[in-house]
Amino acid sequence: MTARWLDIIGMGDDGAASLLPAARDRLAAAEVVIASARLHDRLPDLRAERIVWPTPFDALIKRLATLRGRRVVVLATGDPLWFSVGARLVQAFDLSELRIHPQLSAFQLACARLGWPLADVETLTVHGRAPERILPFVAPGARLLVLAADAGSAAQVARLLTDRGYGSSVLSALAHMGGADEAQVTGLASGWVREVPDFHVLAIECVGDADAQVTSRAPGLPDDLFHHDGKITKREIRAITVAKLMPQSGALLWDIGAGCGSVGIEWMRAARDARAIGIDIREDRRDMAQENALALGVPDFDMVLGHAPAVLADLPPPDAVFIGGGLSDAVADAALAALKPLGRLVANAVTLQSETVLAGLHARLGGELTRIAVARARPVGGMTGWGPLMPVTQWSLIKR
Repeated sequence: MTARWLDIIGMGDDGAASLLPAARDRLAAAEVVIASARLHDRLPDLRAERIVWPTPFDALIKRLATLRGRRVVVLATGDPLWFSVGARLVQAFDLSELRIHPQLSAFQLACARLGWPLADVETLTVHGRAPERILPFVAPGARLLVLAADAGSAAQVARLLTDRGYGSSVLSALAHMGGADEAQVTGLASGWVREVPDFHVLAIECVGDADAQVTSRAPGLPDDLFHHDGKITKREIRAITVAKLMPQSGALLWDIGAGCGSVGIEWMRAARDARAIGIDIREDRRDMAQENALALGVPDFDMVLGHAPAVLADLPPPDAVFIGGGLSDAVADAALAALKPLGRLVANAVTLQSETVLAGLHARLGGELTRIAVARARPVGGMTGWGPLMPVTQWSLIKR
């Protein structure tokens, strides 16, 4: 077994004074200490060689690999495994090589200051990520804690909330918690003009105004929240479809014939860190899908232009596949071959020709074949009647 040579130490705003004895001893014995300039400034005199975190992040991994066998400390803020460097390092190095020393996280400290039970709060980050990522979690009465990217994060989040009818939400920027310069700045999202330090956690008490956009992470968003050209999986069918696809944290969906991206976007909203790749042949639909993804809080939704099944060969293997357009035996067979074990495949059809393909796939491969009919109320003269949508035939299976 390789000796433990790498210590990943979480530190508080008060520097080395926040460390437990074991972490303090490892820091004192280190030959090399890697940290941000801010954390280096909070350290006492050390005999170790000091290195400021290289960029991009992959450069840190490469540099650490050259230091294997020496006594190395990587310093982080708070809990290194919570939206921090530790999550990447445990993937890059064997656990037998490293030891993690957690500190109280910024989320725990913020909850302590605000009196919020941590179990009732959504913990998020916009550090190195688009601020729109908070949007799937915004709802009346929700409490969010968000790691900021810089001093401008609070203003960006305030604008997003105000634009969606949550201007009455209370924002509190908590900075330097546990240190001598601890501060808290509070105000409403609407008209936010407060100055806050770069390094802070933003606490949000979501309050919806009369015009608030009320959504859920459960699938079935209103159709009019999507920019589309009429080719969209309608919300009732979409809810059933995404449920059959079974979104899971970190799982990847192929959305074949993605159109405006409604199914892939709902998949990503439904589970933390879920990923989706949309495939379509039209550039205008790619642009629509990416516009929708940003507006609905999943800016990492990816789109690939090309014809299935040919374009599928270069994609990473999926955990689930939806075929909403371009259905054929060849596309279904290629998707099923690429699908991971226990992966889910769902295909929808509205034409007689596509229904025939699904009937053949069901006869050949099994699974479930379902007919879905939806009607919506609409005016009929001065009265109200039912207006049926086109019925959808759906085939689904789990790869065993």
